[in-house]
Amino acid sequence: MRTFKVLLLGVAMALLLSPAKAETKLTIMVFQGLQNLPLFAAQAKGFFGKRGLEVEIKIAPTSEEMRNGLAEGRYQIVHGAIDNAVAMAEVAKADIAVINGGDNGWNQLIVQPGIGSIADLRGKTVIVDAPNTAYALQLYDMLAQNGLKKGDYEVKAVGATFKRLEAIREDKAVAACMLNPPFSVVAETVDLKNMGSAVKAIGPYQATGGFVMRAWAKANEDTLVKYLQAYVEGVRWSLDAANQEPAIRFLMDRLKLAEDVATAAYAVATGPEGFARDGALDLEGFRNVLKLRAAHLGTWGGNPPAPEKYLDLSYYQKALAGL
Repeated sequence: MRTFKVLLLGVAMALLLSPAKAETKLTIMVFQGLQNLPLFAAQAKGFFGKRGLEVEIKIAPTSEEMRNGLAEGRYQIVHGAIDNAVAMAEVAKADIAVINGGDNGWNQLIVQPGIGSIADLRGKTVIVDAPNTAYALQLYDMLAQNGLKKGDYEVKAVGATFKRLEAIREDKAVAACMLNPPFSVVAETVDLKNMGSAVKAIGPYQATGGFVMRAWAKANEDTLVKYLQAYVEGVRWSLDAANQEPAIRFLMDRLKLAEDVATAAYAVATGPEGFARDGALDLEGFRNVLKLRAAHLGTWGGNPPAPEKYLDLSYYQKALAGL
């Protein structure tokens, strides 16, 4: 009996003294905004931690930094408008894969109060993140629908959404830009004018999605599947009406928002055009992304390829199967 107790004590001591299993560290990059609520939840509610993941979230100053950082390995996973992933593949010839969806971007065309119609933007300055990707193409299409061609307005690149809000507030020479929540909500509180939804003007759109380098994904399949499981849990938590109060608190704390702005933004995220269920990808919306790129940049000679060229949803499917 004494020997058995000594053995048990030895096993217990060994367990106490053995080093804890190290967490897998990931550095991801996102744009500042409402679309990160599932990530905030996954961090705060332990969805990453229980899978042995330590995730550092960095905010993208520009889409160029997001794309370059992913290609150069500074970030393992990024969440952004997936037109950026297409740009990496087509312009930089980077071997990327889009791994999941997220939302339609919720973009609104925001203008100075003196602008009476979209046609009034003729001869004016509009600002974008980068002139050849994503939400800039939505802007060009909305202007084209109202008779404005390239050259009828000046395009200036200023960076991510928070920088565009700052620019249009501080510089009255900036006539228009695309903004999404919470920045579009803030814009209307400071007397800027909302000229309408991009999705209502151009149709389904796959905006925020996750993308990775294919080589990294192949070498880190287990990590990526666990990451996606935590992300999906974050989406489910965010869409659960029982979590409205803490979700709004996350937005207030993480995005430094007033309660009324955070509440309005949360309503968008959970409304009819809110987060995609389980972070699923909108294939029709992705086709529209490619269509806009072909129309406004002349990519592929105006004939876009099928979206499957840029996808690898196998990790997402494995993640769902394991939940």
